[in-house]
Amino acid sequence: MIRCTLSLLIMLTAALGVVGQVPVDSVQAKSTKYSTSDPVETRIFETFYSVGMIANAGNSELAPYYISSNNGGNITQQYSALLNASLVHSTDPDKRFAWGAGIEVWGGYASSAGYQRYKGDGQFEVQKQHPARVWIQQAYLAAKYRSIFAVAGQTYKSSPIVNGKLSSGDLVWSNNARPPVGLCAGFFNYQNIPFTKGWVQINGEFGYFRQLDDKWLENHYNYYNHFITTGLWLHYKSLHFRTNPDQPVVFTIGAQSACQFGGTAKYYKDGQLDHTVKMKADAKAFWRTFIAGSGGNSAGDSFVEGNHLGTWDIALEGNLNDGKQLRAYTQWLWEDGSGIGKMNGFDGLWGLEYRNAVGQPLIESAVIEYIDFTNQSGPIHWTPNDHEGTPITSHSSGADDYYNNYIYNGYQSRGMSIGSPFVKSPLYNQDGYMRYRDNVLRGFHVAMKGYLSPEWTYCLKGSYRKAWGTPIIPRAGSVDDFSMLLEANYHTHNRWEFKAQFAMDRGKLYGNNWGGLLGITYSGPFNVKKR
Repeated sequence: MIRCTLSLLIMLTAALGVVGQVPVDSVQAKSTKYSTSDPVETRIFETFYSVGMIANAGNSELAPYYISSNNGGNITQQYSALLNASLVHSTDPDKRFAWGAGIEVWGGYASSAGYQRYKGDGQFEVQKQHPARVWIQQAYLAAKYRSIFAVAGQTYKSSPIVNGKLSSGDLVWSNNARPPVGLCAGFFNYQNIPFTKGWVQINGEFGYFRQLDDKWLENHYNYYNHFITTGLWLHYKSLHFRTNPDQPVVFTIGAQSACQFGGTAKYYKDGQLDHTVKMKADAKAFWRTFIAGSGGNSAGDSFVEGNHLGTWDIALEGNLNDGKQLRAYTQWLWEDGSGIGKMNGFDGLWGLEYRNAVGQPLIESAVIEYIDFTNQSGPIHWTPNDHEGTPITSHSSGADDYYNNYIYNGYQSRGMSIGSPFVKSPLYNQDGYMRYRDNVLRGFHVAMKGYLSPEWTYCLKGSYRKAWGTPIIPRAGSVDDFSMLLEANYHTHNRWEFKAQFAMDRGKLYGNNWGGLLGITYSGPFNVKKR
């Protein structure tokens, strides 16, 4: 783990110095990572505004899987009536120096859901919790000089490997949860590597963030057993290479890495505070999360600072006749050195994506994905350093327990998975348990979208999964789930958009749920005319 992660960062640091003077590639897609008020759509490059209203209803205290997933954590409750407004100035990719900014605000009514809390004398009570009545979803400033960008604030980030609209979700950063607040810098899109004559391009970024979800955790935790960790920091970095995108075949390979660090963990036993562990968030901790190459600086850390996870990302894209494209991709999830060395079998996301020619086809794009988290480097956790006389001191294997950690909450923000939403998020644990309960799973996800007419578009999603608990706390049997979503959108010529969704879950994992959503949005360019 240490050597691989250190090599990744050395390459990224060197590339930042070498490629910093390379102009934006003229053959790359005209898109930017941080320029939209929508987590899955790319806007035109100008000042753009939108105002809208969304209302949803269902038969369960929490919204069905497909209504709540991959939507920035905005719609999670049984009933909602929310207003939203955004103003975004996109970063122009063709200018040497350009700036961007955005703000997005949500507010309104959302119903409550009951969560268990220990009240003493062996008794529990159910406390009703609901999202904030008003919140800022995005607020950021961005700047670009030549091929380098920097962003300060809170904003969505697109996946470097999967389709944000149709995929089940990126395994490291999926836009399933509300964006954190922080600083980020890296390459503005893919850039040509010098001396390769445009045949190899590079993309990468790194950043530090605060999740600011302490109050949510404190309000939803049961205060009986296990632990709650607040005051967390989050570090993210990525590095990807691809071949010339104008060629018939395009190959992409790279990696992502995320780390939870800092914070204070409070352990409870039978309703009583047992002990507290405070992790450092000083300059040394920031450095050690960046390189992940030395022992932990904080109490509770073992081999490296914080809780690391990441993926190896690979994609192969072929340009077919008439502008059609077919793309195969995979993300290999890892939690420690054994996963980095691919000692976790077939675990990961495996996908196939079809994209039709530009126009208004019945099937504009479609994906099919297989997700498998059943190996986890074996069922038994084994650490050589725990045994005296062992020369290996920085290796562990088995029971990887994806998205869980022994001292940090599940890899989530406000109950929603930061990684893949295909794993049931802690939000649904209404007994106040702040970790993942069913991360040993496998299943399929399919989705497609297209045009029924120039004004009407649709999106259809479906998935099936079976789960067996966790490597540490397995289920005696299994639970399964079938979920589906049907979405229709009507676009007028005067900037109005109307949306309708119907979603359902069937099975023991989420329960037998159904729900519907209606939305209306008015949007357009924001121009200030001089008199």
